[in-house]
Formats: sequence, structure tokens, C-alpha cells
Amino acid sequence: MHKNEYSTIVVGVAFSPNLQANLFEALRMSVLFNASLVMVHVGEKNTQKEAALQKIISDFPQAFPKYSVLWKAGHPAEVLLNACVDEKADLLILGALQREGLLKYYIGSVARKLTRKCPCDVLLLIKPSVERLPCSYAVVNGLAHEKTEVAIARAFYVLHSLGANRLTIVEEISEDDVAVKVDDDRGLRKSTIVKERIKLREDSRVKKILNQIPPSFKETVAHDVQPIFGRRGYSIGHFARVKRADLLVMNAPQKHSLWDRLFPHDLEYILSDLPTDVLIVR
Repeated sequence: MHKNEYSTIVVGVAFSPNLQANLFEALRMSVLFNASLVMVHVGEKNTQKEAALQKIISDFPQAFPKYSVLWKAGHPAEVLLNACVDEKADLLILGALQREGLLKYYIGSVARKLTRKCPCDVLLLIKPSVERLPCSYAVVNGLAHEKTEVAIARAFYVLHSLGANRLTIVEEISEDDVAVKVDDDRGLRKSTIVKERIKLREDSRVKKILNQIPPSFKETVAHDVQPIFGRRGYSIGHFARVKRADLLVMNAPQKHSLWDRLFPHDLEYILSDLPTDVLIVR
């Protein structure tokens, strides 16, 4: 089983209106995962910024594990990527980042680069909060892929650590897999049979993965399996939005393969319009 524990967390720090919320979210994560925290500010260090940062940290109401602050000038994606490598990070947290000197907040462009190259998991926060908003329900991608076992295991670990109680494993099934011409009752019956056979096959595959999950995680996190038919990436994003999931867990793109040229297009649907907080599992 893949190592699941988060022991070192890196968070991108920008002096935006969300600074306190982003930092509080990261500090809470460090408490919940019992991990050390590395705060990375993309930009030059000065006395005013350093004092403002320390003031926010001192206002955090809980005791938290050790932390450090890095001040690095450069392009956000490259600075954060290098920090994750140097610090041997297990998780990178990204909220709204501000390009230094510009009143422009962004996440998509940085996230796209980091999800291709980052050596660790990436958590994208769309609505960070100063007060904790409990995570209670998550959706995880369960498509047939070599990384899915790790993604599902990580989802259980994260939800167990966050105190969440419900997880849906979504089996995205391409419409091409059920391409049956339906123009009469016979065609409709054939299409229904094909879908049922695919559903049974996928359920069996996911069940084998679930058998590897620690019983203590499965006892605290209720879980179900839901097949959906449609365009990969778009379908699961829509499902997470409709179900009002607090977190969507996705596989990271593969490298140097045909899948690497195909999967990013699936993930693009998610990154272009984040339906909720998204955890991308490396």
C-alpha cells in the first residue's frame, strides 16, 4: 500500500485579502495531520510583511506543530515547485495567489503547471475560511487507472484525518464504452444491458481496492460507489458540484506516456472551473 501520511506541508503565501484565511487553513491542516508546515512567500522579504505574517500566525487560536517561513522571489509555480522538492513535501496547499505587484488573483495557471511537475499532492482551496468549515463529504475519482488505488486510499486517509464521514467513489465511464444505437425498444434494452455489465465490472474492480483500505478508516467514513456515464473530468466535476461535495479527489496526470497526453484534458475541466476544493493525488 502506498504511504499515505502527510508529514510536511507547504503552503503558498500571498498578501491578498485571503491571507489570513489561507494561513489558518494551512495551520489547521498541520494540526489535523500532525505535520510540519513550510510557508512560502513568492516575493521579496521586508519588515512590514514579516510583521504582518507573524501577527496572523500569533492570532491562530490553536497550538500547532513546528513551522518555517521561506521568502523567495521568482515565478510562483517555479518557486513553489522548488520548495516542495527541497522540503520533501507531502502536500502543497494553494489558495488565491497574487502576482507580485499586480492586483490580479489567480490559481488556474499555477495549478496547471504544478499538477504536471509537483512531486507531492496538491490541495486547491477555492473558499478558504478563517473559521473552520468542517469537511463532511468528498468525491473521489474511481476510474480504471493504475493511480486510482492510491487516490482512493489517500481519500480515506484525508477524510479520516479531517473528521469527515462520507465518501462517494465515482466510476467515470466514457460514453464511447456504451455506444449502442438506440432507436427502438430493442436498442434501449441492449444499451441497458451493456451499462449493467459495465457497472458490475467496475463495482468488482473498486471492491478489490476497498478490501485494501484499513478497516478503521472504513468504519469512520461511510462510502458508496456511483457509476456515471459521460465525458471524463467534466462529469465528475459536475457530479461533485451537484452533490455539494466539500472535496473532490483526483488522480494527478501521468508523465511521459500516451495517458499524459490524454489525462490533462480530463483534469482541465476541473481546473478551469473548480467545483469545490480539489485534492490532486500524486
